[in-house]
Amino acid sequence: MSESMTLGRQDVIADIAAALGVTPDEVPVDGDLTDAGLDSVRLMSLVEKWRAAGVDEADFATLAAEPVLSAWLDVLVPADRAGR
Repeated sequence: MSESMTLGRQDVIADIAAALGVTPDEVPVDGDLTDAGLDSVRLMSLVEKWRAAGVDEADFATLAAEPVLSAWLDVLVPADRAGR
């Protein structure tokens, strides 16, 4: 299976919420996820999970550079795939 997996917005939000131990509604859309408690270890776990599932866009350095949900969604769930 060399084809990239399609990751949906709700999948990303649910995974982040689980990593933070909060409900998906509590994940800040435009706030800094590190301020919400997402440390580098949790981020690496998310990246590993998404890459293992075939999401090639999941990259630690890219996501760590701007730890904001809306920015991550732009990277992980590009608009051209969002409706799929």
